[in-house]
Amino acid sequence: MAASEEHDSPTEAPQPAVEEEETKTFKDLGVTDVLCEACDQLGWAKPTKIQIEAIPLALQGRDIIGLAETGSGKTGAFALPILNALLETPQRLFALVLTPTRELAFQISEQFEALGSSIGVQSAVIVGGIDSMSQSLALAKKPHIVIATPGRLIDHLENTKGFNLRALKYLVMDEADRILNMDFETEVDKILKVIPRDRKTFLFSATMTKKVQKLQRAALKNPVKCAVSSKYQTVEKLQQYYLFIPSKFKDTYLVYILNELAGNSFMIFCSTCNNTQRTALLLRNLGFTAIPLHGQMSQSKRLGSLNKFKAKARSILLATDVASRGLDIPHVDVVVNFDIPTHSKDYIHRVGRTARAGRSGKAITFVTQYDVELFQRIEHLIGKKLPVFPTHDDEVMMLTERVTEAQRFARMELREHGEKKKRTREDVGDNDDTEGAIGVRNKVAGGKMRKRRGR
Repeated sequence: MAASEEHDSPTEAPQPAVEEEETKTFKDLGVTDVLCEACDQLGWAKPTKIQIEAIPLALQGRDIIGLAETGSGKTGAFALPILNALLETPQRLFALVLTPTRELAFQISEQFEALGSSIGVQSAVIVGGIDSMSQSLALAKKPHIVIATPGRLIDHLENTKGFNLRALKYLVMDEADRILNMDFETEVDKILKVIPRDRKTFLFSATMTKKVQKLQRAALKNPVKCAVSSKYQTVEKLQQYYLFIPSKFKDTYLVYILNELAGNSFMIFCSTCNNTQRTALLLRNLGFTAIPLHGQMSQSKRLGSLNKFKAKARSILLATDVASRGLDIPHVDVVVNFDIPTHSKDYIHRVGRTARAGRSGKAITFVTQYDVELFQRIEHLIGKKLPVFPTHDDEVMMLTERVTEAQRFARMELREHGEKKKRTREDVGDNDDTEGAIGVRNKVAGGKMRKRRGR
């Protein structure tokens, strides 16, 4: 990491009193009236803890290190000061936001445009998986805000004629720990070399790793540290359970839980792209409205999956950890860790998809005979022993025959898609054409999959 000669240990932001926190408004924090109105229209009744700490300091022109758990309102904490400053000194290519994933980039762009709609803010999303030429045209229009993944931004800095960031005023690195974990360190170094040293920098991260500390020293000047969560924790309204089951019956128990909790919306986390796709096909074969989201899908299909789930057109989203952090999907009722996360911290991010903004939610983690040590690490991290999710094993076993048949069809469809992919060199994708393989599916589902319990 290329170090800047001006860096100090971050100073700690003063902790606001609890009573003060409860009565703060965005206007109290120093946000201009037009942006306060935008917050009202978005339903942001009052600032979150990280916003209360970070916004006044950012408005004073300080560099910020924000440490906050997922779902804490981080985007507002950096978007509002940037838009406030943009109103005072209007300029094109004013701010750059770096993010680890494409979906998070689109979500941040939506929030900037929603907050800045009344003042005509324009943003451009620069990520992989999308045509470079259309992105070059968007950059040629000189948007106010550029939201990018590091790799694709470097492509444009090196190859798009006339595009540079020499006048940039603000740099934001969101989910910085994850940007660095995804080996974007070289790209971040290159970006730091071609943007002005005289700028404001906001670094937001869920965890303060050694790599993040190194980045902080390289990129920030005399920063203030705003931490609203010093230890790993899950929200109080989240009901957390585990299920200890033999590995070979995972699919059957998943179907049982989906039946038991029918009427809820689910996010089911799998460890690999292949298992995500397989499980989505399995559930569709049984008549569930399931949709996958993983890194081997084309960008348009990834966004399509996310939008269908957000619009409640599908009730089950199966995902890899590409969806575990940052994405704001308000209506997730239940998170299922179908495959236990290898890194305990990922558990916090996964279950953080539910019980957001004061709502309640459930999280159920499948623990097989191979996962006991990983599960113990998770319990140690969150500082609590989880209860068992109640099940009736005889009812679960009654589903075995239909699940086995659905597994067979799912394997066949995966094989067909693999062969088609080899022939056409296309992405596996959401396969809403997998909804076209309905012939085999209906034989299995028979319209009778869900229990006749009046649900």
